[in-house]
Amino acid sequence: MEDKNIKIIEINGIKMEVDMRTVKVVSNYKIGSKVKVLKKTGYNNEMMSYPGIIVGFDNFEKLPTIIISYLEVGYQTADVKFLYFNSELKDTEICPMNENDIPFNSVDVEKIMSNTIVLKRKELTELQNKRDYFINNFNKYFGEIKETEPELV
Repeated sequence: MEDKNIKIIEINGIKMEVDMRTVKVVSNYKIGSKVKVLKKTGYNNEMMSYPGIIVGFDNFEKLPTIIISYLEVGYQTADVKFLYFNSELKDTEICPMNENDIPFNSVDVEKIMSNTIVLKRKELTELQNKRDYFINNFNKYFGEIKETEPELV
């Protein structure tokens, strides 16, 4: 006999059973589950796979959504991104992650991120030096230049 309190919902090809009495998702995925994200990226719209982890579920009535944090790692870049996976998201799939699927380790990713921080600090110092040079030297052209605090836009 079929339980009328259990409803099957599908989010972009992944079927989940929802117990309507407790509105609790009963599935193989839970917060902390390791997943692979397959999505179209780049200029060629090529499909790329990224390691990710489920960080939340938004149980919206009309558009249930799985929140996934995933890593885009390149030769010199590493970026943590977020994906909001629901039935309206196109050209993206998820599946469980095998332990052997990650092509890099945490030490390498942390090293890339640390190197990026060092480079950005150097860029910031260079920009500050250029601004100081402008303030100190271009007053002959513009007249007195008042130093202002940078604004975040």
